[in-house]
Amino acid sequence: MKIIEHLDRAHNKELLCSYEIVPPPRGRSVQDIIDIVEALQPYNPPWIDVTSHAAGAFYNEKSDGSIERKVFKKRPGTIGICGIIQNRFNIDTCVHLLSLGFTKEETEDALIELNFLGIHNVLALRGDAPNYNKKIDTGRHTNKYAIDLVKQINGIKKGEYVSDISGARPLDFCTGVAGYPEKHFEAPNMNFDIKMLKAKVDAGAEYITTQMFFDNEKYFSFVKECRDAGITVPIIPGIKIIKNVNQLSSIPKHFYVDFPNEFVDEIMDNQEHVKDIGLEWAKKQCQGLAEFGAPCLHFYIMNDTKSVIEVVKSFR
Repeated sequence: MKIIEHLDRAHNKELLCSYEIVPPPRGRSVQDIIDIVEALQPYNPPWIDVTSHAAGAFYNEKSDGSIERKVFKKRPGTIGICGIIQNRFNIDTCVHLLSLGFTKEETEDALIELNFLGIHNVLALRGDAPNYNKKIDTGRHTNKYAIDLVKQINGIKKGEYVSDISGARPLDFCTGVAGYPEKHFEAPNMNFDIKMLKAKVDAGAEYITTQMFFDNEKYFSFVKECRDAGITVPIIPGIKIIKNVNQLSSIPKHFYVDFPNEFVDEIMDNQEHVKDIGLEWAKKQCQGLAEFGAPCLHFYIMNDTKSVIEVVKSFR
């Protein structure tokens, strides 16, 4: 089922909770992912996002809770993991597709493989700039921005492929894009950022998933500004649970978000109880978002399944 269909069916019913996981590093077993999905399965996730990383950099959550950006070869496995989740666990998956680090031909190949697997949800992202200049073979093309990727996906939904193919069939995908309640760090201001977001929606994006935030007012304001700009698609808030003091510095460094003064003060005054404080803050956020009418809560898990489950159990 498509994500937009999940959202439509859940309207005025139980609040949906989706989850985002990261493929294991090279040399690690897929069993790590299977364990995460098995832990989430009792809570009936409508879908699970699986991230993608071009060669260059990815984000890793360390055992102490801090987040680091590591330079590495491409982390493989995204499509394979999605196939396992969707066909072994019967949970819909959403594949993260990147414009940077991949050619249009590689994107088309990925979309064809996903279609073969029965996977029809994708999140179109620009991605982190690679730490090297990937050589592009003659005759191949790239998507410079996320909107270009959205246009390519929308094109293949009409049967338009990179090369002219006689009798080509359209592939049916539901496309999401990212939104930034605190503004994308490269945008000159929020107004410009929302104009770019609307352009992605106009190009075919059917829903928006936000970057993590820790102040619900930022999300409320973002939704209002989007609606005022004519963006009508669902806007799903992204939630990250804090469990370590180190994250107060690593998360703003890598994701360009702020923590509320009240939250930081409480943690710094009670550092031995940071995990409990983070859990209670997330629970309070979720309650406020549910009361606001958020269409779904999207949890950035990385490797912290237990904390997410504890939060979800508090309102299920």
